[in-house]
Amino acid sequence: MNVTLLTDFYELSMMQGYFLHKENPHVVFDMFFRRQPFGGGFSIFAGLETALDLIGSIAFSTDDLAYLDSLGMFRKEFLHYLADFRFRGDVWSMEEGTLAFPGEPLVRVHASLMEAQLIESVLLAVLNFQTLIATKAARIRLAANGGAIIEFGLRRAQGIDGALSASRAAFIGGAVASSNTLAGKRFGIPVRGTMAHSWIMAFANEREAFEKYGEIYPDGAVLLIDTYDTLGSGIENAIAVGKKLKKAGHTNFGVRLDSGDLEYLSKMVRARLDQAGLSDASIVASNELDEHIIHQLITQGAPIDSWGVGTNLVTGGGDSALTGVYKIAAKQVGGEWLPTIKVSNNPEKVTNPGIKQIWRFSNGGGSPLADLICLEGEPAVPGKAYTFHHPMGDYRSFTLSNYTHLTPLLGLRMKEGRVVGELPNIASIQARARSELDRLDDTYKRLINPHVYKVSLSDGLGGLKSRLIRESLSRGVHD
Repeated sequence: MNVTLLTDFYELSMMQGYFLHKENPHVVFDMFFRRQPFGGGFSIFAGLETALDLIGSIAFSTDDLAYLDSLGMFRKEFLHYLADFRFRGDVWSMEEGTLAFPGEPLVRVHASLMEAQLIESVLLAVLNFQTLIATKAARIRLAANGGAIIEFGLRRAQGIDGALSASRAAFIGGAVASSNTLAGKRFGIPVRGTMAHSWIMAFANEREAFEKYGEIYPDGAVLLIDTYDTLGSGIENAIAVGKKLKKAGHTNFGVRLDSGDLEYLSKMVRARLDQAGLSDASIVASNELDEHIIHQLITQGAPIDSWGVGTNLVTGGGDSALTGVYKIAAKQVGGEWLPTIKVSNNPEKVTNPGIKQIWRFSNGGGSPLADLICLEGEPAVPGKAYTFHHPMGDYRSFTLSNYTHLTPLLGLRMKEGRVVGELPNIASIQARARSELDRLDDTYKRLINPHVYKVSLSDGLGGLKSRLIRESLSRGVHD
């Protein structure tokens, strides 16, 4: 997929300005987000492989250049420059599946100003969306308390690409399978599906529909029992077919509920299945589920084994976008790197200057305690007591000495426009996300009012930020 023109138009107009004024220094940009989605206490970083693939494929085709020329805004010499344009920069980032928190760089881009500017839109579009959906899936998996999550969102996703990206991200966040067949092929995600109500309505009666399905798929038949009467014909016909399959030695039989009071129906259905000798039969639930509904059902003891989640997973539900931004942090002038800062009347929008690394502090069990954003090159000394300065640059701080592990989070993923090493497969990324969540303290995983994980500034970065703010305000007064 050629996404070279998948960029906000001002990126191109700024690039031409840089080109004509010969203003194209080497720079560093940070991608970070400002608040946790869903009112939660964590996010799962996702989308890196997709973003690197797209960035590495950037090349202006003849058609692209003809289109830009037709706009009457771009000069011939600039279009000639674009004909040979490639991204040749470096990309540092967290590993996919890593726990992420507001304010810390997920990605650090080292490139010429024009290169860094062009990739901004696609980088944000990919990472914002996939991180959002991976986080939503992780919240839903936690709410299910061990129940399997199947992503059912293809037909409700935001377009075709949204569906594919959501399937990938949902799997990273903890879904065990997807109904999206193309996502299965493209990403190696297990695919699953049961049947639609139309299957049952296509036959003379419900019993025949169940029997025909069981004949074709005797191992793993999951029957949709709410087409006509869930606790009447639905469960009775399902039991008859289930007993027949079990007698023939077939396994993995189950029923699916897609409407009604899922707590009441699942309890009644479970009792009927157990009475019929089908205690090993599973119950699958679907129908506009999210983490809050699933948590409530689990709390009330609903005996549901797996959950098909669609709309509220692949769209993000009530939180439609991650608040990710992309800001310049440093530029090279005369061979020297100079930190840059954006100052705002809103303290939350004041950026952190300079080339940075993130250090994660963990206890002996690997549970994260806090993250410290440092200037690149600040020494990291295991066992040393560190001062954590409030990210808003005010007087608040604390000292951390009772930790066991000190881990850098940003690593080199792309060098001179080429991916470094072999990227992990999606199963490994999912395993990382699960492992990190398992080690995260439960207070950060609450659905409501979670504890706020501390992301702070080091002595060096805190001091630099304060100095640059003062200098910026001073310039404003004199100007």
